[in-house]
Amino acid sequence: MVATEQKSWWIAFFLSLFLGFFGADRFYIGRTRSAIVKLFTLGCFGIWWLSDLVLIASDWRKDAWGRPLKH
Repeated sequence: MVATEQKSWWIAFFLSLFLGFFGADRFYIGRTRSAIVKLFTLGCFGIWWLSDLVLIASDWRKDAWGRPLKH
């Protein structure tokens, strides 16, 4: 897996807010396996959606390569 450019915090936040039930935020930041699970469970019935939204908003969520999201 090759690391790409640093992902945007704003894009990740809005993807999580509006399309988080479908795993769009996790696909964007490179966490593909968990994004597929999130897609098929509709955000684990809202639990993952809410936790991801809070983690991104509080700046705790990192991309798949361990880098913080850029503002």
